[in-house]
Amino acid sequence: MCYEEKQLKLIKNQIMLKSKRALVLSVISLLGSLVSLAGSEYRTSSNGSNSNAESSHYEYNDSAFVNHSSNVIEQISPKSLKNLRHIKPSSPSFALNAKTAGNQYAIDDDLNSTQATYSSVGPSPMVAALRGHYAIGTHGEPPHVKFAILLPEKPRNRRDVRILSTIRPVIEMATRVVTGPEGVLRNVRIEIDYRDTQCSSTYGALGAFDIFLKRKPDVFFGPICDYVIAPIARYNSVWGIPILTTGGLTDAFSIKPNYPTLTRMMGSYSDTGLAVREIRRHFNWTVQAFIYHDNDENKGKGHSDCSMAISSIFRALNTTDYFSHNFDETETSYKDYLQFLTKTKRKARIVIMCASPATIREIMLAAAELNMVDSGEYVFFNIEIFSSMAATKKPPWFVKNDTDERNQKAKNAYTALLQVVARQPEDEEYRRFSEEVKQLTKANFNYTYAEDEPVSTFVTAFYDAVLLYAYALNDSIALLGEERALQQPINGTHLAHLMWGKSFKGITGNVTIDANGDRLSDYSLLDLNPNTGMFEIVANYFHDGGLHFVEGKTIHWSGGRLTAPPDRPTCGFDGSLCPDKSLPGYAILSLILGVCVICMAIASILGYRHYKLEAEINSMTWKVHANEVLSCNPSHGHRGSMHLMAKRGSQATIYSEDLNSLPGDRQIYIQFGFYKGCKVAIKKINIHNLNLNRTMMLELKRMKDLQHDHLVRFYGACLDPSPEPFVLTEYCPKGSLQDILENETIKLDWMFKISLMHDIVKGMAFLHSTEIHSHGALKSSNCVVDSRFVLKVTDFGLHQLRKPTEELDQESYAYWKKLLWTSPELLRDPHHDPAGTPKGDVYSFGIIVQEIVSRQGPFYTGDDEKSPKEIIKLVKNGPESYGMPFRPRVDETSYEDVNNIMVKCWAEEPLERPDFNLLKTIIRKINKENESGNILDNLLQRMEQYANNLEALVEERTQDYFEEKRKCEELLYQLLPRSVAAQLIMGKSVIAETYDQVTIYFSDIVGFTSISAQSTPMQVVDLLNDLYTCFDSIVENFDVYKVETIGDAYMVVSGLPMRNGNLHAREISRMALALLAAVYKFSIRHRPNEQLRLRIGLHSGPCVAGVVGLKMPRYCLFGDTVNTASRMESNGEALKIHVSSTTKQLLDTFGTFDVTERGLVPMKGKGEMLTYWLNGEKTESSFKSPAKHPDGVGGPVALLNGVPPTGILNNNNNSAMYSLNSANGGGGGGGGTTKKLNNVSYNFIKSNSTKNLPNTKARVSLGGEDTIRGVTQPLLTQIN
Repeated sequence: MCYEEKQLKLIKNQIMLKSKRALVLSVISLLGSLVSLAGSEYRTSSNGSNSNAESSHYEYNDSAFVNHSSNVIEQISPKSLKNLRHIKPSSPSFALNAKTAGNQYAIDDDLNSTQATYSSVGPSPMVAALRGHYAIGTHGEPPHVKFAILLPEKPRNRRDVRILSTIRPVIEMATRVVTGPEGVLRNVRIEIDYRDTQCSSTYGALGAFDIFLKRKPDVFFGPICDYVIAPIARYNSVWGIPILTTGGLTDAFSIKPNYPTLTRMMGSYSDTGLAVREIRRHFNWTVQAFIYHDNDENKGKGHSDCSMAISSIFRALNTTDYFSHNFDETETSYKDYLQFLTKTKRKARIVIMCASPATIREIMLAAAELNMVDSGEYVFFNIEIFSSMAATKKPPWFVKNDTDERNQKAKNAYTALLQVVARQPEDEEYRRFSEEVKQLTKANFNYTYAEDEPVSTFVTAFYDAVLLYAYALNDSIALLGEERALQQPINGTHLAHLMWGKSFKGITGNVTIDANGDRLSDYSLLDLNPNTGMFEIVANYFHDGGLHFVEGKTIHWSGGRLTAPPDRPTCGFDGSLCPDKSLPGYAILSLILGVCVICMAIASILGYRHYKLEAEINSMTWKVHANEVLSCNPSHGHRGSMHLMAKRGSQATIYSEDLNSLPGDRQIYIQFGFYKGCKVAIKKINIHNLNLNRTMMLELKRMKDLQHDHLVRFYGACLDPSPEPFVLTEYCPKGSLQDILENETIKLDWMFKISLMHDIVKGMAFLHSTEIHSHGALKSSNCVVDSRFVLKVTDFGLHQLRKPTEELDQESYAYWKKLLWTSPELLRDPHHDPAGTPKGDVYSFGIIVQEIVSRQGPFYTGDDEKSPKEIIKLVKNGPESYGMPFRPRVDETSYEDVNNIMVKCWAEEPLERPDFNLLKTIIRKINKENESGNILDNLLQRMEQYANNLEALVEERTQDYFEEKRKCEELLYQLLPRSVAAQLIMGKSVIAETYDQVTIYFSDIVGFTSISAQSTPMQVVDLLNDLYTCFDSIVENFDVYKVETIGDAYMVVSGLPMRNGNLHAREISRMALALLAAVYKFSIRHRPNEQLRLRIGLHSGPCVAGVVGLKMPRYCLFGDTVNTASRMESNGEALKIHVSSTTKQLLDTFGTFDVTERGLVPMKGKGEMLTYWLNGEKTESSFKSPAKHPDGVGGPVALLNGVPPTGILNNNNNSAMYSLNSANGGGGGGGGTTKKLNNVSYNFIKSNSTKNLPNTKARVSLGGEDTIRGVTQPLLTQIN
């Protein structure tokens, strides 16, 4: 069983054992108290005095609980007190009845004939019986709340300030604030009672039962000891009383099903673990040791707070690489500290500790003695959550009765110690508050803080606890309404849940309670300043922002380190990660022998390679016999470039030396043939008296062995003088790069151009890495393209064989043009090596790039055309001619990265030119999109695009298709509901669906026939188009679906095709009111002075909806509900909304609509029906629809029955005005008018602004209901 499971199991066992003991004693006490209470009276306090006006006398026996006031006897099983029932004897009468289903209880209140249903999360019937009158006030009395404080009167140790004397003044200060003139409970009187828990699970539980039976408290503050909290928090889950504490930080209290009313104001140790984990992550530490105090199991004290804290931290770190040691500090000596620290040195360097300050001091002294401080390799953390070390001026390492030498050693030892404490506010408000607490504690509670001793956040957190309870109680009163809150029992569990998820500004800073009832805590990291000897805050951990170091503060690492030490030695704690550097004698001998063997092996390999090389040179694997080659002679007489030869059907290709002029004005064709089944190019050699020496044979062998995807392969050579010497190379049928660039019919996009450059660079980079080293004659005519459109470099190497037998005429065009690719330094050296130089090849590549980019031939200079001879002379002169090197023209509009490559490649200084490996990296980045996938196929596809743009055309047509498809779908969505249209688009059949309840709207225009008769058809069309455009813009803002329009008839439904519960009635009603308001503003173009009269009918009920027809399908509604809605419209009146009784019942559930009874109306086919007029909605800001009202329609003042409002109804915060139906009553300007709304009378004053409204407030029950957190409560609206 792992450490975590052991700790958790031990904690649970201790809590369960103590809880069982306390439960037995508590039950005995409870039964005794019930017996002693027989005949006693329950009293409620009013205005500071006790009153017996409402009292009940109870008697308990083994089988019945008797209420003599009401002569009601209910059977009760001694095993379960939950069957008790309490009958309130005084008027108005309450009857608490048990329902058969579930654990719900119904309370009938004769005061206003409403009923509220409470689930079992509220006070149980047993609690109601035991507590008697549990409301916060009675009729005619100010409300009051009872606080129960459960705290120990004596500290557990001399440093413990968590006692009644220090916490009581904080609670009383907070009580004065919340009940003061500006407090949230300013009209509430608070009574406070205290009990001493002695930090005992037995006496604490008995104290809780005693104060519960005698005082019936509304809330518990405390206890603070874990073993006291456990049983009391469980009791409160039955009593339904909230409990707020700054203790109980262990993880066991996070299980809220066991403690449903517990709220922890200091968070939990899990938050501490998160802070430590963030610190560990920041310094990249993974190995740690845990050293902490824990009570001896044999003493029966249970686990210590340190044990619980370390357990939570351990679980938060979720580590498997750790060392752990616990001890009982009351039985551990200094010698013991030395022993377990010695073990720790061999396991970890990061030590997390938790013990009393005195014990921590002894441990740090022992660590200093073991050189764990001065070495700077160890870091100690002390977990002391409630320490105020950062605020006190007393050094923690100093002990008055100790020697100066040990105090100095302790100070030095504390340089390796970091403190993790709860973050304490540093603002002036908190300091003033602390001073006031100290003065009040000393004056009234006989406790004096030590000099410079700060007030712990553990104490001041009780101040925030009172604020939190007050805010939650105020929220509960606001939700219930003040009058109902005074009469009904406080739902403790509901009140506790109102605290959860709340954030507010407290005295300890920003207080945030999470959804589990725990405060999200912040922590500070303290480090000892060696100059002052005091601990200072160097970093803060915020629950919502992580670890933040204080600006200007750094951690002073021990041993003079400037950075955090690693969590493990380089060689590991046992040295296993580093090899033993010393070598035994046999190892040295083995090493010498091994070196000798290696040297012999190397010599043998070199000798073998030399022998093999000589054998391969002598074998002449490159040698080709003339009879092995099948030659194919091209048809002579054809002249022109390669692509022209291809058009004429020639079987030969040309490697162009010059496309304009050659010696004798002849065109040179490359003969091809077949050698061993491969198609090869045959290049004849015009050299006689060839001296085949070892150097040439070695070069021929290297050429034969050279293979690369972007170099033309060398098959061999025939050097026999008869019939004629020749060499065989790979045949590339697509011609040279120069041919492709001059062929205007071939379209080259940038992707293709960059790919061609990339091929050249890859081939040249490989060539420079071989023993050939350089090309020497790199030009576009020496770059050929094979059948797969892969570019390859040719005519490299074998320079002795390529030496011409006759020199070209230096005045010829061809002679100078061949030099356009030659670098300046080679042009200036007439006797340079024919193999050239690597940097000269880079210059040649720059000229080729210029050819590819411009497609204007080599050295294109724009309009200022110069002959090749002039260009060569300018290049040889360098910067002397133009002040800068003469180079081809750079097109600024072309690819910027490619321009940069050109400029770098033809730099005047060879050292400034990049090599081909760097160029390969640069172009790979530019061409990265084409480096993935099959590059060759991609290039082939690009080359074939010059014939047609089919792909682009297909893409264009595809986009057109999808656009038309989208338009068709949008049109279908306009004709049918989106869900139905989506099914039709997917090819599914739409099945008719039954809806249990929807609300249907019908309207038409009264007198439309007359208007049509007096108007032209086009004017009628314009009228309906304007009207329905207006209506459609309003309908879009509600959860409704427009079914159809037939002439002047307009049909809308809500509740289908997407069901929305009972909201359909509200949505249709609000829409109808908005449409009616819009009609008043609607102007007929050709009859602007005539008011359009709209008649509206609403009805709710079931119906069936489905798609009818295949051609021009329609989404239709079927059922009697449709007919009834139509009858409601036809039997209505102009500018009024006619509502059926079914719809009226649904509207009543919202409590916001003004509906008046019309009476019985005969309906065709229905007989007489009771119908209503919908006059308007009384409020909008408090009951917002998810829909948004358009400007000018359904605004803050809605029309009622088509008549502009004359009265003003304000909500509780006076933030909005609502209209009342002026037709319900008369009254002149400024006079009071009596109105009737939902059978409740009220008065209001006619006014054009809220300035003239009286300040008196009348409370009115509107009869609606609003569901808040699962509890249904009447809605109260206030009229100013």
